[in-house]
Amino acid sequence: MAAAVVASPAIPGYTQPQAPASYEFEYGVKDGSSGNDFGQRESRDDVTTSGSYHVRLPDGRVLRVTYTVTPETGYVAQVTYEGQASYPDTQ
Repeated sequence: MAAAVVASPAIPGYTQPQAPASYEFEYGVKDGSSGNDFGQRESRDDVTTSGSYHVRLPDGRVLRVTYTVTPETGYVAQVTYEGQASYPDTQ
């Protein structure tokens, strides 16, 4: 005799857990004529996410943020600046 399959009643707002999250993505823009330079890279394995993003600032430096996110620590970022700030002579 085959066993009967009984479905559980749906609970509002609850979603059944799926497989652990796992992904990677990356994008970037570097346009010499306009000076635009920015991008991001991120990866996730189950509950740990890590990545970095960068952007060229108007003063010529590059702002880079490297981060990790876990349930235990939350969002933890390290911010660095690359290069020397320079400003056009306005006189």
